[in-house]
Amino acid sequence: MNDIAHKLVAAAVEVSRRAYAPYSNFHVGAALLADNGEIITGCNVENASYGLTICAERNAIFAAVARGISSFKAVAIVADGDAIAFPCGACRQVLSEFLRADTPVYVASVKHPEDIHSLTMGGLLPHAFKFKE
Repeated sequence: MNDIAHKLVAAAVEVSRRAYAPYSNFHVGAALLADNGEIITGCNVENASYGLTICAERNAIFAAVARGISSFKAVAIVADGDAIAFPCGACRQVLSEFLRADTPVYVASVKHPEDIHSLTMGGLLPHAFKFKE
């Protein structure tokens, strides 16, 4: 796996430690590589009203957009446990709004960050709903 993947996974692991997950105890981190080279991270933040919970991937995208960044070269997502946890459907849709179909998506577990699964945004969400191309 390339250096960018390892760097993004490391940033995602670091931010996953700051997740607020008192209900699921499932800590997730995401790291986006912006076109300008900056890395923007996000973690999941749960709420007693489960529908108000925000996933790490959306948290990272929203933080980037709030900073005026909306174009990305890659994303990494990590979660607790031994198994790789892929983004939920809502996060896939939000990511597809900002990532091109050929944008690399790296997924790993916090326990085994060296075991990185690589795919593209198009592979993660084929036939994404889009108003624009």
